[in-house]
Amino acid sequence: MYGFNLHLFVSDKSGGMTAPEALAKNHIVYNVKFLGVTEVDQPKGTDVIRIAVRKLKFQRHIKKSEGHKTPKVELQVSIYGVKLLDPKTRDVQHNCQLHRISFCADDKTDKRIFTFICTEPETKKHICYVFDSEKCAEEITVSIGRAFDLAYRKFLESGGKDVEMRKQIGSLQKRILELETENSKLKERLQDLEDHMADCQVPHLCSGGDSVSLNALSFLEMSSVALTPASSPDSSISAGLLTPPPSKPTQPRLPQHYGGC
Repeated sequence: MYGFNLHLFVSDKSGGMTAPEALAKNHIVYNVKFLGVTEVDQPKGTDVIRIAVRKLKFQRHIKKSEGHKTPKVELQVSIYGVKLLDPKTRDVQHNCQLHRISFCADDKTDKRIFTFICTEPETKKHICYVFDSEKCAEEITVSIGRAFDLAYRKFLESGGKDVEMRKQIGSLQKRILELETENSKLKERLQDLEDHMADCQVPHLCSGGDSVSLNALSFLEMSSVALTPASSPDSSISAGLLTPPPSKPTQPRLPQHYGGC
């Protein structure tokens, strides 16, 4: 399974198999069979794709045994997104905006299979689309990747004035803000966990200004790194975040008094 994160795509300068001029001026059309869609729990990853493909292939096999044919669709790739149209009625069945497509892959063991993951704007669910493309899966993958590259170049050339590109960039910036807010809440939870761990340590392990156990700190550090977006100004870890507060001083025990003494 071959795939790439489309937000990090770099175009193939060797010419490839697609026509960049067609993408820049209009769109590229592919006639494919649509195996269907299924929700996945991650926005990217070859393992995620592989499970989705296996699931939809099995479902399609069941439908085929019941006499149902795999529907054909017209797949249009442009710098604005990927559209699926009914080839007869020309009705748009799915319209996936380019900035919502997070991962794209073709199967090297089955050159007919092509797939991508798109995030729904309302539900934020990650939906995997799977197609049987009759030996042009790799070409479609490259076309979508090049569409990302051309869209970004167009945005730069317009000086940020392209309305559609500004909408897409705005959506990405909004998503970054959401991640930063979520990251801030997670840091608060980590701080609470750190305080709780410090209180629960055996007294002789955290006397004075000694740190909490190294293993515990390593766990917190890994969690903080994994949950901090790269674009966030808080992406570097503060030493203060990983340093536990000093242990509470032990209160002297007062002598007990009994009645009559």
